[in-house]
Amino acid sequence: MAKTLSLRTFSDPRGNLSVIEDFEIPFKIKRLFYIYGVDGSQRAGHRHKSTFMALISLKGGFSAYTNNGAEINTFRIDNPNSCLILEPEDWHKLYDFDSDTILLVCASEYFNEDDYVFEEYK
Repeated sequence: MAKTLSLRTFSDPRGNLSVIEDFEIPFKIKRLFYIYGVDGSQRAGHRHKSTFMALISLKGGFSAYTNNGAEINTFRIDNPNSCLILEPEDWHKLYDFDSDTILLVCASEYFNEDDYVFEEYK
């Protein structure tokens, strides 16, 4: 089931530093990618067979719709110390991107076209 985590953040007059370590993210990170310059389109529209993901909005924000076959949720991620964890069974779509959004995605697996399931649960 999709859930949000608050990343450990250290703040002082110089600024903020948010940390991602093994005990915060429930998987080993094998792949990083980022999404930016979204033109109002929806992104994703799939789930995975084995890949876990952590989504962090480094700048701006976005909304996420998730459906794991038993529960439907929506999230708004718009703070760089907030992280959305998606499990493989979480069919998801990302939408309502702010124009300046930079979305970092940490994935548990390398890209594999066969890992994607595009049909949403009924």
